[in-house]
Amino acid sequence: MGAIRQCSRSACRQSAVATLTYVYADSTAVLGPLATYAEPHCYDLCEQHAGSLTVPRGWEVLRLAMPTHPPQPGPDDLLALAHAVREAASRPSDKEPSTGHRASPGVLEAPTPTEGTRRGHLRILREPS
Repeated sequence: MGAIRQCSRSACRQSAVATLTYVYADSTAVLGPLATYAEPHCYDLCEQHAGSLTVPRGWEVLRLAMPTHPPQPGPDDLLALAHAVREAASRPSDKEPSTGHRASPGVLEAPTPTEGTRRGHLRILREPS
């Protein structure tokens, strides 16, 4: 879950509750619920600045319905989380438990000479099996 976004207005430290987007071709400003992700060409506004929004003369403001309370996780969200946890737990672990020390890689042996394994001064070394 991301951090709480603040209002885009300078010197405002309130939490954002709405997102403002401009549609320049239609001379329209669209103010709606806070977007899921912060977008570079949108402005996040707090409740005070969203309520006092004004636009240039000749522009229209389209105010979308704002939710009265923040959305709560629904059954679909909880089921998706439970499935993700089950799936992660059922995968076999490829790594050994970390003890904080790096394991020694062992002795590397040069591969048997075959066509194409030597390039200039470099050689491919394979780990012993």
